[in-house]
Amino acid sequence: MTAIDPITAPAPDRDARRARLFTRINAADKWFQVLGLAWLTPLLKAAAGDNPRAQMKELWRLAAVPLIAIGLFLAMWGTLAPQVQTSLGAVPGPQQVWSEALNLHQDAQDKAAKEAKFHEMVAARNQRLIDAGRADEVKQVAYTGAPSYYNQIWTSIQTVFFGFLIATAIAVPLGIAAGLSPTANAALNPLIQIFKPVSPLAWLPIVTMVVSAVYVTNDGWFAKSFLVSAITVTLCSLWPTLINTALGVASIDKDLVNVSKVLKMTTWTKITKLVLPSALPLIFTGLRLSLGVGWMVLIAAEMLAQNPGLGKFVWDEFQNGSSSSLARIMVAVFTIGIIGFLLDRVMYALQSLFTFTNNR
Repeated sequence: MTAIDPITAPAPDRDARRARLFTRINAADKWFQVLGLAWLTPLLKAAAGDNPRAQMKELWRLAAVPLIAIGLFLAMWGTLAPQVQTSLGAVPGPQQVWSEALNLHQDAQDKAAKEAKFHEMVAARNQRLIDAGRADEVKQVAYTGAPSYYNQIWTSIQTVFFGFLIATAIAVPLGIAAGLSPTANAALNPLIQIFKPVSPLAWLPIVTMVVSAVYVTNDGWFAKSFLVSAITVTLCSLWPTLINTALGVASIDKDLVNVSKVLKMTTWTKITKLVLPSALPLIFTGLRLSLGVGWMVLIAAEMLAQNPGLGKFVWDEFQNGSSSSLARIMVAVFTIGIIGFLLDRVMYALQSLFTFTNNR
């Protein structure tokens, strides 16, 4: 069969193909929104011939204006920073911060190579013992070198997700109960109003003492510092999810609730088939807020408790007081902000997969 050239094809065929093309672009736009690449949509539509002038205006708004704003910010930063003198010298500009970011990357690679060499030496030693018939002397030796910048980033990400998952496991069931039952709502509301405003700095000493008293083993699955940071994240981040879940459940159409009564649904069926699907948009809004709060809380907790992670990195550099410390702290600030943005995009992607809302 001979392929039809879209340019020389009959008008109905061209219109059908253009319609299919724009349908694909609109479908892809949902994921561009999730990934923060919304500017690709007008670019693709303009290339497909959909009112190029209007699409270029949209591209200007979505891509050019943000890039200009970033450029102006960098220009102001580079101009004003050298004029501010601190005890560690002038505030570093964009070039110095970028240079320090490259130094941290190189340092991380050097530390990774050093750790790999250490493990190779341990493996070679153990193999020699096995070959000599002394397998009972074989042992695994933990690497005790200083963690790299990337190790500390990974530690913080693991901690915030662990605390966030615990918070979700607590907040969603309580929110469903509060949304379905006025009695449960009346019982939970005073606790929410009292504990929601409490700072992580107030929770941290209590959590530290409780974990130290309860988690007495030294060879458990988790380090005490990890649990302290994660539980602090849990205590501070569960409230947005709990409140939004209760609001979403309470906002379900009353006709749907009446239908569930007529059909004599069990409580479990009612929750899984009616309550959760209807309340998911608000539940995910709460989850996005909770993850953002948890990330901010974690950095503060790591700084105060000196637990491994980005917060400890910032505090150590502040205490170090070297000429590069301020630039390294600013690298960490940008890292924290970028990771926070990516965490929000991850939750928005999950929201787009499981709900039909267009809210961003």
